[in-house]
Amino acid sequence: MSAPADIAKLSFEAALAELEDIVHKLESGEVELEKSIALYQRGAALKAHCEARLKDAQLKVDKIVIGADGKASAEPAELD
Repeated sequence: MSAPADIAKLSFEAALAELEDIVHKLESGEVELEKSIALYQRGAALKAHCEARLKDAQLKVDKIVIGADGKASAEPAELD
């Protein structure tokens, strides 16, 4: 299952900030049950999005190689 289109467009930082806001709202206990469920579902999608962005970043970092000249260079990660 893919993230909703609006979440898929978010940067890691924006998604994390929204996720933190959702956690704060849920922890406060002041949100109605139905809204809590909707917030929890969105939070789960945001968490999955953040994890995917982190995985992509790790793949890019893993592609950094040391060339024959001893200098570090980056190869584009094959994410497809």
